[in-house]
Amino acid sequence: MVGGQTAPETQYVRFGDADIAYQVVGDGPLDLIYCAGVQHLEVQWEHPSRAEFLSRLASFSRLILFDRRGWGASDPLPHGESPTWEGWTDDIRVVLDAVGSESAAVFGELDGGPICTLFAAMHPQRVRALVLANAAARNLRSDDYPIGYTEEEAEATVKLIESTWGSLDLAKVGFPSRAEDVPFLRWSARLQRAAATPRSAGLQYGYMIRSMDIRSVLDAIQMPTLVLNTTGNAFTPFEHGRYLAEQVSGARFLEIDSDDTLLYADAADRAIEEIATFLTGRLPPVEPDRVLTTILFTDIVNSTSRAAAEGDHRWRSTLAAHDRVVREQLEMYRGRELGTAGDGFLISFDGAARAIRCAKAIVEATAAIGIPVRAGLHTGECETREEGLAGLAVHIAARVAGVAGAGDVLVSRTLRELVFGSGLEFNEAGVHVLKGVDGDWQVFRLST
Repeated sequence: MVGGQTAPETQYVRFGDADIAYQVVGDGPLDLIYCAGVQHLEVQWEHPSRAEFLSRLASFSRLILFDRRGWGASDPLPHGESPTWEGWTDDIRVVLDAVGSESAAVFGELDGGPICTLFAAMHPQRVRALVLANAAARNLRSDDYPIGYTEEEAEATVKLIESTWGSLDLAKVGFPSRAEDVPFLRWSARLQRAAATPRSAGLQYGYMIRSMDIRSVLDAIQMPTLVLNTTGNAFTPFEHGRYLAEQVSGARFLEIDSDDTLLYADAADRAIEEIATFLTGRLPPVEPDRVLTTILFTDIVNSTSRAAAEGDHRWRSTLAAHDRVVREQLEMYRGRELGTAGDGFLISFDGAARAIRCAKAIVEATAAIGIPVRAGLHTGECETREEGLAGLAVHIAARVAGVAGAGDVLVSRTLRELVFGSGLEFNEAGVHVLKGVDGDWQVFRLST
C-alpha cells in the first residue's frame, strides 16, 4: 500500500509460452480494458497521481489492466525476437477471456492506441466503444502522411529513448508539467526501469515507430469512438489525433490543454470527465479534494506515568513547555499544525525532507528541556476538509510513531524513498503490523 491506495492483486493467464499479467479493479456495470504506454502493473500504483487516475476509471467501470508481452510484470520477449502488433492484440483477447468479459470498452493510450484500434477492427463484436489518447495511425512521415517523424527524427527518438531510459531526463521529456517535481520524476524513472530494460525499450519503440501504419483499418471502426490529444506533448502532436478522428466514422475529437505525453499527471480531471461521460452518459462520481502531503505525528514518551508522577500542576507546566518548543520548530520548518491530542502534535508539510528535519529538531529541542519525544512520519494522499486533513496517511503516521522509542524519528518506506538524494540517512527499524492498517509495514529510523 502506498499513498493510501491498495494495489489490486496481480493475476496471470498463460498464452502460448508466455504469462500475461493482469488486474481487475472496481465492479461497475461497464467493462473497460486499458492498454497504456509504459507501465508495470504493480509499480504504477505507487504514485498517487497514477493510482487516483486508475481508481477514478474504476469508479464507473470494472477496470481491466494488463501488461502486454514484453512489458512490466508479463513475460519478456524471447531474446532477439521482435514484437508484433497482431501478437499484442491477442494479449487483449486473452485477458478479456480470462476475466470473463464478452464485450468491453477499450481504452488505448500512446502506443496502446493502435493496439486497441487493431483489436477493435479485428474483433468488433467484443468492443462496445473505443477511446484513444495521444495515439497515432502512423509514426513515420510520408507523401500521404505529412505529420509523422522523418527518418532522422525517428532514429533520434529511438536513440533518446534507449540512452535515457529509466532516467529523470526522459521523465521530464514525457511530463513537462512535473519537471520540478523530483519525487514524481524518480517514480516515473523507476516505472520505466520496471517496465523494460533500455535495450528492450529501444527495440520495441524502434519497431513501433518504424512499422506502425493502421490507416487501412480505420474505416472498419464502426463503434462509438472518442479521440483525446494533449496539445503540446513531445511524442504525439495533436495533429495525429485529429487525423484519427477524421478517418473514423462519427469519432469525436477533443484537444486537452497539456504538454504531457500521458493524461494522468496534468490532464486527469478533464480526461476522466470526458471518458466517463462518453462511456456512461453521465459525469463520474465527484471525488473529494485530495492532496499529497507528509504527515508528522509526535508525542511524549511514557506521558501517562510521567503525568501521574508530576501531578496536575507540574504536568501542565511540562505540557506548556513542550508545546512552546514544538511550535517554535514548526514555525522554523513551515509546518502546519493540524491538531493536538493531550501530549501529541499532528502536523502536515508540503516538503518531505523538511518534515523529517523538523521532526529531528523537535526531538532534539524537547530532549534539551528533559522531555523525551518520539516521532513518526508518512507521505500519502489526504482528503482536504474545512477542519483540516483526513485519510489513511494520517493514521499511518500515528501508527509509525507508536512503534518508536524515545528520541526516535521513524519514517515509512514510502517516505524514505521520496527523500532519496536529500542527504538524510536511515537505518532499518523492522517490519511492523500497524493497528488498523492492512499489511506489513517496513519502517526506518533516521540516523543521528
